[in-house]
Amino acid sequence: MPTQAFIIMQIGHPVLDAMCREAIVPALKSCGLNPKRVDKHNQGGLLKSEIIRFIESSDIIVADLTNERPNCYLEIGYAMGVDKFKNLILTARHDHNPDSPHHKPGGPRIHFDLAGYDILFWDPSNLAEFSKELTKRVQRRLAIITTQAAGAPLPWDGDWIDGQRSLAKEGHARVGLPGSFEFRLALPHPKPQFEHQQLRDASERAQIHTFGWPLGIVLDKPQYLPRPRADGISAEVEIKTFKMLSYTKSSYDYWSLRRNGDFYLLKTLYEDERHPDEPRVLFFNTRIVRITEVFLYCARLYGTLGVDPTTQVSVAIRHSALRGRVLSSSNPARSVWAKQPSEEDVSETILSSPLGAIESDLVDLVKQVARPLLVLFEFFELSDPVYEQIVNDYVAGKTT
Repeated sequence: MPTQAFIIMQIGHPVLDAMCREAIVPALKSCGLNPKRVDKHNQGGLLKSEIIRFIESSDIIVADLTNERPNCYLEIGYAMGVDKFKNLILTARHDHNPDSPHHKPGGPRIHFDLAGYDILFWDPSNLAEFSKELTKRVQRRLAIITTQAAGAPLPWDGDWIDGQRSLAKEGHARVGLPGSFEFRLALPHPKPQFEHQQLRDASERAQIHTFGWPLGIVLDKPQYLPRPRADGISAEVEIKTFKMLSYTKSSYDYWSLRRNGDFYLLKTLYEDERHPDEPRVLFFNTRIVRITEVFLYCARLYGTLGVDPTTQVSVAIRHSALRGRVLSSSNPARSVWAKQPSEEDVSETILSSPLGAIESDLVDLVKQVARPLLVLFEFFELSDPVYEQIVNDYVAGKTT
């Protein structure tokens, strides 16, 4: 079991020392970790050697970037260099966030080389909320690294995923639209075994009819009905031309659900379905909505199947054919300043969460997927209130 955490921060600053004492240390201890700081737990060795020892031996590393201390950036770089990135959680005072109203031009900030990473910003007047959020992040990180360290088999069946993707790509190519949106879900080992009818009922109940056709769509037309397979069920909905009011729509959906709970889906991008003749775009608000739908679908699917809420669910979300697209919005009221096209073609994020925590952590989970996707478009960033509004509007049944 993980036992030790190391705290990287400016030493000897009374405000930061109080923040560490009131927020970081309680969060780490609540997760069963023994917090270490080099100024308080040095065993008499050379300082640099002690820092290296703490970094290499700690299960969690909390690094606070407040006040732009060079030694903190150096230690973070070392942690990344020894493959400790998965153990690293970055924090900073909220005035270091350029999107914060507390940020002062010319004041302290997050340096460019770390600006694209997920950083937990804290408010000195609300350390309790910071400690609570840090606790959740540490718990999620521990859930990932503990599974890896224990040598437990990964939840993904690579051969099955490759087979499903190959089938889906064939159908996707027939429609002739470039982009695709994929996600896959998996339960940990030992995996359960569900009956075919359970899968059929759960897949129908998991649909969310808020935005266009739902993910994991279940239609009642004979050619589109889910089909029983030896190891589960699958469905394919291929539409090459479909008259929708003033325009013609093409789309493709493929999904498969195994008896052990593994799920795979590939579908065309809404942006390509709706505007096949326009310049290639990616709607940032639509992507946030679809990512939100993935997590809600996951919660509904496994909740209907009776999976224990404490079960750690693995989720992977992938966007393809991004190269050459520009970022836009389906809502004219939401302007976008990013005009340079993406040079990357694929964005994929893999994470895990306790099933029962998806609802409470929904905005944070969505951000973890959307941020690395949107940053590919001229370093595009959204503030937390925008994420919260789009996600909450969708949950409330509104399009945004």
